[in-house]
Amino acid sequence: MSERASQESRKPLLAAIEAGGTKFVCAVGYDPFEPLREHRFPTRDPETTMAEAAEFFKQAIADFGEISSMAVGAFGPVDVRPDSEGYGSILTTPKPGWKGTNLIKELRSRIGDSFTVHVDTDVNAAAVGEALYGAARGKRHVAYITVGTGVGGGVLYDGKPLLGILHPEIGHMSVPDLEGSGSGSISVCPFHECCLEGKASGPAIQSRWGTPGYELPDHHEAWNLEAAYLAHAAVNLTATWAPEIIVFGGGVLQKPGLLEKIREKFSELAGGYWELPDLEEYIQMAELDQKAGIVGTLTLASRMTS
Repeated sequence: MSERASQESRKPLLAAIEAGGTKFVCAVGYDPFEPLREHRFPTRDPETTMAEAAEFFKQAIADFGEISSMAVGAFGPVDVRPDSEGYGSILTTPKPGWKGTNLIKELRSRIGDSFTVHVDTDVNAAAVGEALYGAARGKRHVAYITVGTGVGGGVLYDGKPLLGILHPEIGHMSVPDLEGSGSGSISVCPFHECCLEGKASGPAIQSRWGTPGYELPDHHEAWNLEAAYLAHAAVNLTATWAPEIIVFGGGVLQKPGLLEKIREKFSELAGGYWELPDLEEYIQMAELDQKAGIVGTLTLASRMTS
Protein backbone atom coordinates (compact mmCIF):
# COMPACT_ATOMS: atom_id res chain seq x y z
CA MET A 1 0.00 0.00 0.00
CA SER A 2 1.36 3.45 -0.91
CA GLU A 3 1.95 6.11 1.73
CA ARG A 4 -0.81 8.21 0.22
CA ALA A 5 -3.24 5.30 0.28
CA SER A 6 -2.48 4.65 3.93
CA GLN A 7 -3.71 8.08 5.02
CA GLU A 8 -6.08 7.47 7.91
CA SER A 9 -9.63 8.82 7.66
CA ARG A 10 -8.54 11.50 5.19
CA LYS A 11 -7.08 13.63 7.96
CA PRO A 12 -5.72 16.99 6.80
CA LEU A 13 -2.02 16.88 5.96
CA LEU A 14 -0.14 19.41 8.06
CA ALA A 15 3.13 21.07 7.09
CA ALA A 16 5.60 22.96 9.24
CA ILE A 17 8.90 24.79 9.06
CA GLU A 18 10.99 25.53 12.13
CA ALA A 19 13.08 28.30 10.60
CA GLY A 20 15.88 28.74 13.09
CA GLY A 21 18.89 30.98 12.84
CA THR A 22 21.28 28.04 12.45
CA LYS A 23 19.06 25.29 11.01
CA PHE A 24 15.75 24.69 9.25
CA VAL A 25 13.51 21.75 10.11
CA CYS A 26 10.72 20.90 7.66
CA ALA A 27 8.03 18.33 8.45
CA VAL A 28 4.68 16.96 7.34
CA GLY A 29 2.21 14.80 9.21
CA TYR A 30 -1.34 14.21 10.37
CA ASP A 31 -0.47 14.22 14.08
CA PRO A 32 1.70 17.08 15.41
CA PHE A 33 3.56 14.78 17.79
CA GLU A 34 4.29 12.13 15.15
CA PRO A 35 5.57 13.69 11.91
CA LEU A 36 5.54 11.39 8.89
CA ARG A 37 8.70 12.90 7.46
CA GLU A 38 11.29 15.47 8.53
CA HIS A 39 14.23 17.17 6.88
CA ARG A 40 16.91 19.14 8.74
CA PHE A 41 19.50 21.32 7.05
CA PRO A 42 21.65 24.39 7.82
CA THR A 43 20.21 27.88 7.44
CA ARG A 44 22.07 29.52 4.58
CA ASP A 45 21.11 32.45 2.35
CA PRO A 46 17.36 32.92 1.68
CA GLU A 47 17.43 31.68 -1.93
CA THR A 48 19.27 28.43 -1.19
CA THR A 49 17.44 27.76 2.07
CA MET A 50 13.91 28.38 0.80
CA ALA A 51 14.60 26.36 -2.36
CA GLU A 52 15.63 23.33 -0.30
CA ALA A 53 12.55 23.69 1.89
CA ALA A 54 10.31 23.91 -1.17
CA GLU A 55 11.78 20.75 -2.69
CA PHE A 56 11.03 18.85 0.51
CA PHE A 57 7.37 19.89 0.43
CA LYS A 58 6.98 19.21 -3.29
CA GLN A 59 8.15 15.65 -2.71
CA ALA A 60 5.87 15.32 0.33
CA ILE A 61 2.89 16.43 -1.75
CA ALA A 62 3.79 13.84 -4.39
CA ASP A 63 3.98 11.10 -1.74
CA PHE A 64 1.16 12.02 0.65
CA GLY A 65 -1.23 14.31 -1.22
CA GLU A 66 -2.10 17.97 -0.93
CA ILE A 67 -1.15 20.01 2.12
CA SER A 68 -4.08 21.41 4.09
CA SER A 69 -2.23 24.08 6.07
CA MET A 70 1.30 25.14 6.90
CA ALA A 71 2.83 27.00 9.83
CA VAL A 72 6.26 28.58 9.99
CA GLY A 73 8.02 29.22 13.29
CA ALA A 74 10.75 31.68 12.32
CA PHE A 75 13.75 33.32 13.94
CA GLY A 76 12.99 36.91 14.73
CA PRO A 77 12.17 39.57 14.70
CA VAL A 78 9.48 38.66 12.19
CA ASP A 79 6.17 40.30 11.28
CA VAL A 80 3.55 37.96 12.80
CA ARG A 81 0.51 40.23 12.41
CA PRO A 82 -1.88 38.62 9.90
CA ASP A 83 -3.45 42.01 9.05
CA SER A 84 -0.07 43.57 8.20
CA GLU A 85 1.11 44.14 4.62
CA GLY A 86 4.46 42.70 5.69
CA TYR A 87 3.03 39.59 7.36
CA GLY A 88 5.67 36.87 7.24
CA SER A 89 8.63 39.20 6.65
CA ILE A 90 11.91 38.92 8.55
CA LEU A 91 12.60 42.31 10.13
CA THR A 92 15.82 43.60 11.70
CA THR A 93 18.32 40.74 11.81
CA PRO A 94 22.10 40.42 11.73
CA LYS A 95 21.79 37.35 9.47
CA PRO A 96 23.14 38.37 6.04
CA GLY A 97 20.54 38.63 3.31
CA TRP A 98 17.49 37.76 5.41
CA LYS A 99 16.22 41.23 6.33
CA GLY A 100 13.05 41.90 4.34
CA THR A 101 12.62 38.29 3.20
CA ASN A 102 8.91 37.46 3.16
CA LEU A 103 8.60 33.78 4.05
CA ILE A 104 5.01 33.46 2.86
CA LYS A 105 5.76 34.95 -0.56
CA GLU A 106 8.87 32.79 -0.90
CA LEU A 107 6.85 29.65 -0.21
CA ARG A 108 3.95 30.62 -2.44
CA SER A 109 6.25 31.37 -5.38
CA ARG A 110 7.82 27.92 -5.09
CA ILE A 111 4.99 25.63 -3.95
CA GLY A 112 1.77 27.46 -4.88
CA ASP A 113 -1.13 28.94 -2.95
CA SER A 114 -3.46 25.98 -2.51
CA PHE A 115 -3.04 26.02 1.29
CA THR A 116 -2.97 28.60 4.06
CA VAL A 117 0.32 29.67 5.67
CA HIS A 118 0.62 30.98 9.22
CA VAL A 119 3.80 32.60 10.55
CA ASP A 120 4.88 32.93 14.18
CA THR A 121 8.21 32.87 15.99
CA ASP A 122 10.23 29.70 16.49
CA VAL A 123 10.22 30.22 20.25
CA ASN A 124 6.45 30.76 20.41
CA ALA A 125 6.08 27.50 18.52
CA ALA A 126 8.38 25.75 21.00
CA ALA A 127 6.30 27.17 23.86
CA VAL A 128 3.19 25.65 22.26
CA GLY A 129 4.96 22.29 22.03
CA GLU A 130 6.01 22.36 25.68
CA ALA A 131 2.51 23.44 26.77
CA LEU A 132 0.82 20.53 25.01
CA TYR A 133 3.35 17.72 25.33
CA GLY A 134 6.20 18.83 27.60
CA ALA A 135 7.07 20.49 30.89
CA ALA A 136 4.13 22.93 30.78
CA ARG A 137 1.40 20.35 30.10
CA GLY A 138 -1.95 21.61 31.32
CA LYS A 139 -0.79 25.23 31.68
CA ARG A 140 -2.44 28.05 29.72
CA HIS A 141 -0.09 30.92 30.58
CA VAL A 142 3.47 29.89 29.80
CA ALA A 143 6.86 31.58 29.41
CA TYR A 144 9.55 29.66 27.54
CA ILE A 145 13.21 30.76 27.36
CA THR A 146 15.82 28.99 25.27
CA VAL A 147 19.51 29.74 25.69
CA GLY A 148 21.99 28.68 23.03
CA THR A 149 23.52 30.52 20.09
CA GLY A 150 21.12 33.30 21.05
CA VAL A 151 18.45 33.78 23.69
CA GLY A 152 14.83 33.52 22.61
CA GLY A 153 11.57 33.57 24.47
CA GLY A 154 8.01 32.55 23.74
CA VAL A 155 4.94 33.61 25.70
CA LEU A 156 1.53 31.93 25.68
CA TYR A 157 -1.57 33.69 26.96
CA ASP A 158 -4.57 31.38 27.40
CA GLY A 159 -2.75 28.76 25.36
CA LYS A 160 -2.06 31.02 22.38
CA PRO A 161 1.09 32.96 21.42
CA LEU A 162 0.98 36.49 22.79
CA LEU A 163 0.76 39.15 20.09
CA GLY A 164 0.66 42.91 20.45
CA ILE A 165 2.33 45.52 18.29
CA LEU A 166 5.02 42.85 17.77
CA HIS A 167 5.86 39.50 19.33
CA PRO A 168 7.74 39.34 22.65
CA GLU A 169 11.54 39.63 22.42
CA ILE A 170 12.64 38.20 25.75
CA GLY A 171 16.20 37.80 24.53
CA HIS A 172 16.51 41.56 24.15
CA MET A 173 15.10 42.38 27.57
CA SER A 174 17.35 44.85 29.38
CA VAL A 175 19.16 43.35 32.36
CA PRO A 176 21.57 44.84 34.91
CA ASP A 177 25.25 44.75 34.00
CA LEU A 178 26.32 42.30 36.68
CA GLU A 179 29.96 42.49 35.63
CA GLY A 180 30.22 46.22 36.22
CA SER A 181 30.87 48.79 33.53
CA GLY A 182 34.25 49.07 31.86
CA SER A 183 36.54 46.89 29.77
CA GLY A 184 35.58 43.74 31.66
CA SER A 185 31.93 43.96 30.65
CA ILE A 186 30.99 41.72 27.71
CA SER A 187 28.01 41.98 25.34
CA VAL A 188 27.75 40.11 22.04
CA CYS A 189 24.51 41.75 20.88
CA PRO A 190 25.11 44.17 17.97
CA PHE A 191 22.06 46.22 18.97
CA HIS A 192 22.17 46.50 22.78
CA GLU A 193 24.90 46.99 25.35
CA CYS A 194 23.13 45.13 28.11
CA CYS A 195 20.37 42.75 27.00
CA LEU A 196 19.81 39.13 28.01
CA GLU A 197 21.13 37.70 24.73
CA GLY A 198 24.18 39.93 24.79
CA LYS A 199 25.02 38.82 28.31
CA ALA A 200 23.80 35.23 28.67
CA SER A 201 23.91 33.51 25.26
CA GLY A 202 26.43 30.79 24.44
CA PRO A 203 28.61 33.22 22.44
CA ALA A 204 28.55 35.64 25.39
CA ILE A 205 29.88 32.93 27.70
CA GLN A 206 32.65 32.07 25.26
CA SER A 207 33.55 35.73 24.69
CA ARG A 208 33.68 36.43 28.42
CA TRP A 209 35.69 33.39 29.52
CA GLY A 210 37.62 32.54 26.36
CA THR A 211 36.23 29.02 26.06
CA PRO A 212 32.85 27.47 25.14
CA GLY A 213 30.49 26.96 28.04
CA TYR A 214 30.39 23.19 27.62
CA GLU A 215 34.14 23.09 28.34
CA LEU A 216 33.86 25.05 31.58
CA PRO A 217 33.72 22.92 34.75
CA ASP A 218 30.49 22.76 36.73
CA HIS A 219 31.98 24.74 39.62
CA HIS A 220 33.29 27.59 37.43
CA GLU A 221 32.19 31.10 38.44
CA ALA A 222 30.69 31.51 34.97
CA TRP A 223 27.63 29.55 36.04
CA ASN A 224 26.78 31.79 38.99
CA LEU A 225 26.86 34.79 36.67
CA GLU A 226 24.84 32.98 34.00
CA ALA A 227 22.23 31.96 36.58
CA ALA A 228 21.98 35.53 37.83
CA TYR A 229 21.26 36.92 34.37
CA LEU A 230 18.62 34.28 33.65
CA ALA A 231 17.06 34.72 37.10
CA HIS A 232 16.70 38.45 36.43
CA ALA A 233 14.78 37.60 33.26
CA ALA A 234 12.54 35.17 35.15
CA VAL A 235 11.81 37.75 37.85
CA ASN A 236 11.01 40.38 35.22
CA LEU A 237 8.57 38.01 33.52
CA THR A 238 6.94 37.21 36.85
CA ALA A 239 6.59 40.89 37.75
CA THR A 240 5.21 42.00 34.38
CA TRP A 241 3.17 39.04 33.24
CA ALA A 242 2.89 36.40 36.01
CA PRO A 243 2.94 33.16 33.98
CA GLU A 244 1.88 29.88 35.54
CA ILE A 245 5.24 28.36 34.69
CA ILE A 246 8.62 29.39 33.28
CA VAL A 247 10.36 26.76 31.15
CA PHE A 248 14.06 26.92 30.27
CA GLY A 249 15.60 25.06 27.34
CA GLY A 250 18.52 25.18 24.93
CA GLY A 251 22.07 23.90 24.91
CA VAL A 252 23.42 26.15 27.66
CA LEU A 253 20.81 24.80 30.11
CA GLN A 254 22.30 21.32 29.74
CA LYS A 255 25.03 22.33 32.20
CA PRO A 256 24.42 20.27 35.38
CA GLY A 257 23.23 22.37 38.29
CA LEU A 258 22.47 25.52 36.29
CA LEU A 259 18.69 25.30 36.68
CA GLU A 260 19.07 24.94 40.45
CA LYS A 261 21.29 28.03 40.53
CA ILE A 262 18.63 29.97 38.60
CA ARG A 263 15.99 28.97 41.14
CA GLU A 264 18.22 30.00 44.04
CA LYS A 265 18.97 33.40 42.51
CA PHE A 266 15.30 33.88 41.58
CA SER A 267 14.31 33.29 45.20
CA GLU A 268 16.87 35.85 46.35
CA LEU A 269 15.71 38.47 43.82
CA ALA A 270 12.00 37.85 44.46
CA GLY A 271 12.50 38.57 48.15
CA GLY A 272 9.42 36.63 49.19
CA TYR A 273 7.11 39.18 47.55
CA TRP A 274 5.02 36.79 45.45
CA GLU A 275 3.06 33.76 46.58
CA LEU A 276 4.26 31.28 43.98
CA PRO A 277 4.24 27.51 43.62
CA ASP A 278 7.31 25.64 44.77
CA LEU A 279 10.15 26.83 42.53
CA GLU A 280 10.78 23.28 41.34
CA GLU A 281 7.30 23.49 39.81
CA TYR A 282 7.40 27.14 38.75
CA ILE A 283 10.81 27.09 37.02
CA GLN A 284 11.34 23.89 35.04
CA MET A 285 13.54 22.38 32.36
CA ALA A 286 12.08 21.82 28.89
CA GLU A 287 11.19 18.19 28.22
CA LEU A 288 10.91 18.02 24.44
CA ASP A 289 14.45 19.24 23.70
CA GLN A 290 14.92 19.42 19.91
CA LYS A 291 11.32 18.33 19.19
CA ALA A 292 9.56 21.30 20.82
CA GLY A 293 9.81 23.65 17.86
CA ILE A 294 8.57 21.35 15.11
CA VAL A 295 5.86 19.79 17.31
CA GLY A 296 4.61 23.26 18.23
CA THR A 297 4.72 24.47 14.63
CA LEU A 298 2.72 21.47 13.42
CA THR A 299 0.24 22.20 16.21
CA LEU A 300 -0.14 25.79 14.98
CA ALA A 301 -0.82 24.39 11.50
CA SER A 302 -3.46 22.03 12.92
CA ARG A 303 -5.29 24.93 14.57
CA MET A 304 -5.85 26.45 11.14
CA THR A 305 -7.84 23.40 10.00
CA SER A 306 -10.25 23.27 12.96
